[in-house]
Amino acid sequence: MRILLAIALMVAGILHFVVPAYFIAIVPRWLPHPDLLVVVSGVGEIVGGVGLLVPRARRIAGAGLIVLLIAVFPANIQMLHDWRASGGGGWYEVGLWLRLPVQLLLIWMVHRVALRPRTDGDGPKP
Repeated sequence: MRILLAIALMVAGILHFVVPAYFIAIVPRWLPHPDLLVVVSGVGEIVGGVGLLVPRARRIAGAGLIVLLIAVFPANIQMLHDWRASGGGGWYEVGLWLRLPVQLLLIWMVHRVALRPRTDGDGPKP
């Protein structure tokens, strides 16, 4: 699970640089410098994903990723708000609603692979 999560986070981070306009558009309007925030969050996802793969960096990477996942949660709400304001609906809106609790699942997954004490020798020590 740790490797798949790390890959998913790194891919998401890379996408911040491949299609920045998509991510800039979902930054809540009340936050300044959306372009900079997209770069910072993209770098955070890439570095955090790599950190999950490095045993000595796993705990700090996990803590940083949890903070990042909490910090970007308003973007998920902004995306849903914008979709609804545009008269959207349908399955895409259902997906946007489901995306909100998925953020909690991602936080739990990061905690499980990076911060929770493990006894099998693969995770961080207590």
